[in-house]
Amino acid sequence: MFKHILVPVDGSDTAQMAVDKATALAKAFGSRVTVIYVIDPYPFTGVGTDFAYGQAEYLSAATAEANQSVKLAKQSFADSGVNVETSVVEAHTAWRGIVEAGESLQADLIVMGSHGRNALEKLVLGSVAQAVLSHTKLPVLVVRHA
Repeated sequence: MFKHILVPVDGSDTAQMAVDKATALAKAFGSRVTVIYVIDPYPFTGVGTDFAYGQAEYLSAATAEANQSVKLAKQSFADSGVNVETSVVEAHTAWRGIVEAGESLQADLIVMGSHGRNALEKLVLGSVAQAVLSHTKLPVLVVRHA
């Protein structure tokens, strides 16, 4: 039923819960799996030139975090006998990177975590899962943090 599952990760416990669900699905359906981590290469756009000096440091730290997150996810899949490909992608927003990756990789399911933020937190911080649901045509399995 699902030939290719896309699993976006961010290093959180909730993302690991999504990895666990995706592992079970991949084993059940014999699916290919791709794990991605989305980095916003320009998070300070519009904030002012005072933040420009931190761009290189931010990208270095974000890349290190991304590599660690996909490495952990890959190991989790491998421990369960599921082959997985990984990728670190750049996009202006996490949701856009996930949606574009799903389309370009021709995934037929996205399995992702949701941090379960309340209404005020969503207003201030946004919801990546909600934005993905709003902008993709692919089915999405949202794994909520308990």
